[in-house]
Amino acid sequence: MDGVRFIDADIVDVKFGKDVRVVRPVNLYGCEIGDGCFIGPFVEVQRHVKIGARTRVQSHSFLCEMVSIGEDCFIGHGVVTINDPFHTGGPSFDTSEWHATVIGDRVSVGSNATLMPVSICDDVVIGAGAVVTKDITKPGIYAGNPAKFIREIAPR
Repeated sequence: MDGVRFIDADIVDVKFGKDVRVVRPVNLYGCEIGDGCFIGPFVEVQRHVKIGARTRVQSHSFLCEMVSIGEDCFIGHGVVTINDPFHTGGPSFDTSEWHATVIGDRVSVGSNATLMPVSICDDVVIGAGAVVTKDITKPGIYAGNPAKFIREIAPR
């Protein structure tokens, strides 16, 4: 296997809070995971990601660089975040062209949702399979492709 370089990530350079549960196999590197969080199997959390206290990230989810998740959130199975919006028609290897995703507190993201680089305010539910392409500034339920406001939710 000449010319092949293997990189074993697993769990490298992670700042863990108290009482965090992680189910392997995972790839967690250069990130910060708050108190009381749960990280399911087959999850990748990349550098510079911050996950707030008591947040659950279910299996097969991918949190790319430049993602920040608030406290008391739920990230469903197979959720994908994107930081490179392909402005040039393809992937950019210039990180200055990437954009952040910021998720507020008490946000639930349904399974297989895709989050483009967006900001999501507190107290939002995103339906399974939704594709969030624009910032969400009003609490409520959002679903569809592209995700649209469905209705308000009762305060927690």
